[in-house]
Amino acid sequence: MDDIVYGSAVDTLAAFRARELSPVDVLEAVFDRIDEVNPVLNALTEVNRESARAGALEAERRYAGSGGEPRPLEGLPVAVKEEQPVVGWPMRYGSLLTEGQVGEATHPVVERLIDAGAVLHARTTTPEFSCAAMTHSALWGVTRNPWNLDLSPGGSSGGSAAALAAGMAFLATGSDIGGSIRIPSSFCGLIGFKPPYGRVPALPPYNFDVFCHDGPMARSVGDCALFENTIVGPHPADHVSLSPALVIPDELPGIEGMRIGLVPRLGDFLVDPEVVAATRAFGEVLARAGALVEEITLPMTQDLISDAALAHYGALMGPSMQVSVDDPRLMDYTRDFLKRSMNGLARVGIVPGQLLEAKVHSILSDAFERFDALVVYTLGTLGLAADFSTDRDVVTIEGETLDFYLMSATTPVFNIASRHPVLNVPSGISSTGVPMGVQIVAPTYDDVTAFRIGAAAEREMRWWADPQWRPSVDRHGIGL
Repeated sequence: MDDIVYGSAVDTLAAFRARELSPVDVLEAVFDRIDEVNPVLNALTEVNRESARAGALEAERRYAGSGGEPRPLEGLPVAVKEEQPVVGWPMRYGSLLTEGQVGEATHPVVERLIDAGAVLHARTTTPEFSCAAMTHSALWGVTRNPWNLDLSPGGSSGGSAAALAAGMAFLATGSDIGGSIRIPSSFCGLIGFKPPYGRVPALPPYNFDVFCHDGPMARSVGDCALFENTIVGPHPADHVSLSPALVIPDELPGIEGMRIGLVPRLGDFLVDPEVVAATRAFGEVLARAGALVEEITLPMTQDLISDAALAHYGALMGPSMQVSVDDPRLMDYTRDFLKRSMNGLARVGIVPGQLLEAKVHSILSDAFERFDALVVYTLGTLGLAADFSTDRDVVTIEGETLDFYLMSATTPVFNIASRHPVLNVPSGISSTGVPMGVQIVAPTYDDVTAFRIGAAAEREMRWWADPQWRPSVDRHGIGL
């Protein structure tokens, strides 16, 4: 079963076209894996067996030459994050406050997956209102990281990440307003892409928030590029979606001579020594591939990023939830986020907050005067408890305790600087048993450069192409 459910999306689709694999058989293997591991991981809110089997049968007919030509993702099992609505499907946002809600529109990303022939076999868990970097809620319970069941897969696309890492999907959707694609991709050893603002269409009002991004999560750079190419381009529901669609080439050139700035420590952010070492080792990998790698610092502070981000969240994301911070049904992390963002807006203000965002842009612009790309570690911590509580738990790094656990991540920097495409890729496995990751940051709207560097690193490091790079008993996981 492992060879099937851990196959790449690109190779699996090629096997479908060559009639070497059946979409029906692959879907049943995925369902067997779900039955085996999801009771432990709790990564899926629902499994759509009947409709998925119908989709796989249709794909089988297309590959057999009847029923129309096979489409780009024909018959491939793809999981959808529950934050992205589908007409008529339950739409709970991980909250007890949303009983009875159903999708009133279909998200453009989901619409394009359906049009591409993907089999949408499962919805994935999120934290409440997708406002946390871990994935648990009173509604759905605790989602666990398949590399270490005591730890979180991250959030808010944690269910998508756990499903991919455990072989329960070939691709999975994510969304990212502070790191919600890149954090779980890092903790689960995956490829996760935060597209630049406007590249992937979304629904109002979130498409007008420049911090918000929908994007692909996968187990290989090629799979991630395939997914990205499926969902990009202008859409009539999204006035700010970019035209024309940018396509990542199937064949990406090497990185010989490319100038890359390596950031193993960001400003005064706290970072575990294991992360620093893994980031430097990743730089050595890129140097072996021919890049000119220089270790640098960026003059950013926790206060700068926190103030800029929280003021923004207080103006947009917090009010969009339309809930009272005093509602006793809210999760502790939701109350904490709402209070911090409202206080941040009151303390900083909208216009001063915009000026702080401009300072972040300026720092990065200066760096890109010298470099073709930057590589920045994704998280400074080696993991968060699966049931991490903002009322009970703290993050301690190098003997210091963070005031706000999210500041263990560098990801919000690139929601502020939202026009930069950012590809998370693995950099190693930590002593906690969970992977570590780095962000490949390309110049604004230069998506191809991010994928080019990621592909070069993958050729050197192999990741999921190597059966050793999977959750297993000796890494505290579920023994896949």
